[in-house]
Amino acid sequence: MIEVDFFTFNPLAENTYVLTNEKQEALIIDPGCYFTAEENTLKNFIQKNNIKPVQLLNTHCHADHVFGNNWVNKNYGLELYMHEDEKPVFDFAPAFANMYGLNFINYKGVFHFLNEGDVIEFGNDKLEVILTPGHSPASICFYCAVQNFIVSGDVLFYESIGRYDLPGGNESQLHKSILEKLYVLPDETIVYSGHGEPTTIGHEKENNPFVKM
Repeated sequence: MIEVDFFTFNPLAENTYVLTNEKQEALIIDPGCYFTAEENTLKNFIQKNNIKPVQLLNTHCHADHVFGNNWVNKNYGLELYMHEDEKPVFDFAPAFANMYGLNFINYKGVFHFLNEGDVIEFGNDKLEVILTPGHSPASICFYCAVQNFIVSGDVLFYESIGRYDLPGGNESQLHKSILEKLYVLPDETIVYSGHGEPTTIGHEKENNPFVKM
């Protein structure tokens, strides 16, 4: 059984996810901790709950989702898993952040590349990788069918969708990803988004004004 916790970090209010299993192992997804206080919040949560981080994942590589990659690598020795086609976005992230007056040290460790259909083995649990481009060139989601939830990055939000005007974004591709990859999931599937509150697939199919069935 996976427990999902999230923390809202950095000036862009990004959601950082910690998924913990019954063995107290944890996946860290999109660590957006930018300030020292945010790093300490994440560190204290891990220590207080006696959690062992075992894998670092990025849904996509816009700056607000990768601020903490280097910190996680240095503190927990984890290498980065992402889609290979996100590498240009990853490489541009420091320059993009600088446009907002934000400076950070990008991750410089080993990369492991994920593809659609790959499975993240997590103790007795599994997360399927779903490719959902449009917000960025190769955004991926992590779907747990057994527990009916998906970590969606910035593809789908509560009654909204990700922006598509950044480099590598594509409006029609984003709509296609939502319609063909996410709206086909069970209505009760909880959507843990990269910003804002969780929602469900059923709620978005009925109420999202940007992408309707």
